[in-house]
Amino acid sequence: MDKESNSAIPRLRQDYLHLKMDPVPYILAEPVPTNLLEWHYVVRGPESTPYEGGYYHGKILFPEEFPFKPPSIYMSTPNGRFCINARLCLSISDYHPETWNPAWNVSTILTGLLSFMMEKTPTLGSINTTDYEKRQLAMQSLEYNLKDKLFCELFPETVEAIKTELEHRKEKRLDESR
Repeated sequence: MDKESNSAIPRLRQDYLHLKMDPVPYILAEPVPTNLLEWHYVVRGPESTPYEGGYYHGKILFPEEFPFKPPSIYMSTPNGRFCINARLCLSISDYHPETWNPAWNVSTILTGLLSFMMEKTPTLGSINTTDYEKRQLAMQSLEYNLKDKLFCELFPETVEAIKTELEHRKEKRLDESR
């Protein structure tokens, strides 16, 4: 058991380096500087989906026994697919330790999360909304995330991209009103 309890930190450091060298499309992830067992992610809504234009923040809580035990996964930004601030029941989460594979890494988890987000399969922690509602939430997600202090600290480049997009939207509305 001692080997397992010491496995999380070195493994998560390795996963972080791997993620920086080979990023997951549409997703950024950063550990909390004071706690390597808590990671935050941002999913940028893929093109041609109801999530396009949205930014979705969430967190992954890794157990000390990672990679031998799966993490808990949460979504913080309203998105129309998952409940916010609730543990998500996914085959890659701690709801299903029987399907967990210790070979999976942070990139695998993030890729799986994005895949589940694009599906409509019901699961504990999911909600059912229309594509219109998802598009509305995508538009609102930018301002929503800017209110989150930790989001702003962990993802400064994303914050700048969001501010630029919001300014662009404001200018477009002004042009349309003339």
